[in-house]
Amino acid sequence: MSQAAASRHPLFAPGFQAKPWWWEAAEPPDRDTPLPDRAEVAIVGGGYAGLSAALTLARLGHRPVVLDAERIGWGASSRNGGMVSGGLKVASGALEKTHGREGARAIAGAAAASFPFIEDLIARESIDCDYVRCGRFVPAWTPRHYDALAAKVEFIAEVTGLPARMLPRGQQREALGSDHYRGGMIAEAGGSLHPGKYARGLAAAAERAGAVLVDGVRVKGIAAEGAGHRIETGQGALRADAVLVATNGYSLGPDGGSAMPWLARRMIPVGSYIIATEELPEATIERLFPGRRTISDTKRVLNYFRPSPDGRRVLWGGRASFGPTAPETAAPVLHRFMTEVFPELKDLRITHAWTGNVAFTFDFLPHVGVQDGIHYAAGCQGSGVAMASWLGHRAALRIAGADNEGFALADLPFPTLPTYDGRPWFLPAVGSWYRLRDRIDRIAA
Repeated sequence: MSQAAASRHPLFAPGFQAKPWWWEAAEPPDRDTPLPDRAEVAIVGGGYAGLSAALTLARLGHRPVVLDAERIGWGASSRNGGMVSGGLKVASGALEKTHGREGARAIAGAAAASFPFIEDLIARESIDCDYVRCGRFVPAWTPRHYDALAAKVEFIAEVTGLPARMLPRGQQREALGSDHYRGGMIAEAGGSLHPGKYARGLAAAAERAGAVLVDGVRVKGIAAEGAGHRIETGQGALRADAVLVATNGYSLGPDGGSAMPWLARRMIPVGSYIIATEELPEATIERLFPGRRTISDTKRVLNYFRPSPDGRRVLWGGRASFGPTAPETAAPVLHRFMTEVFPELKDLRITHAWTGNVAFTFDFLPHVGVQDGIHYAAGCQGSGVAMASWLGHRAALRIAGADNEGFALADLPFPTLPTYDGRPWFLPAVGSWYRLRDRIDRIAA
């Protein structure tokens, strides 16, 4: 669907735009910083992970250079839902089967530490990004999903260090103005922010500390050269003593190239789609979102949604498609998902629709490590606001030789599939199967 066709669609408000609503207040700016010839540390990827790493390195006395193929913060960092998780996905995963009881607790604890880290970072750097510790409600798609949440709720409270409790279906409207789900879990280790403002504020903090941020530089390859590395880009070569690749869901370029093919073969980029609605009365938002919590359900093909920071719109995200799809085409699908949960919003129109890549790994864990002398930090499983910031910080400590306590997410086995090259050809089939399983689960319940 073209922008012109979208302007005539009954679900789209006048002036509809196929771009992030966040950009109305904080679109990533253009920079004209020239590419230097040398860098002590070169960071490939100007999202949360790369910027957080740059800030940490600069605070430790290094002068990092951050390179991004687009604008700094252009990718998922200014496109996501702004939902800040305390590592809940990792903490609720089936870790003990592969890592044992102690290993599972160490990994979950390392992931959960991302939440206090980002809260401290925002406060310390005085980043104005509408941050609120609001908690998260995880509604259960089926009674079996509710039981699975209940089995994990004490563990989640333990590893996050903040309360978590179950809310039976009869009390669900205390957290969500809908009867669509079967109860759920409230976890206090969660928050919300404006991701565009956070990306911009994090970039400004890194620059104040001494980092150099360079836009529009696509890295074509990295090779060892002497004791360091030679980084080939579309604008020439850069030599660096150390390199961190933090490209996450954008590890494979549009032409199939990659700064680090080894990493791209371990990333599964998945398009996530979001819509913003017209403004609503404050009383309606209060009824739909008591406590203004963020929401992420337990479906395999999940929905995630929240009120906008100003409390005037609904922001609704999900996997509207598992293949390349224009935001204008995905938007009516998300609108349908939204009105299944909130039928009273059936006549509410859409003002913005956009998409961006998140990155999954084959073991559903974040990873920090070194391969062929190149550092990497990636794999946030769609919960990267706190996690990517945390991974970048931890990778920076390793590069600076300041990681004295160890990190349970570092140097884990990092699986891939034979012949996989970073192009997730299997996603449409997997997505269709997951949707079918969601329907079967609901019918069976």
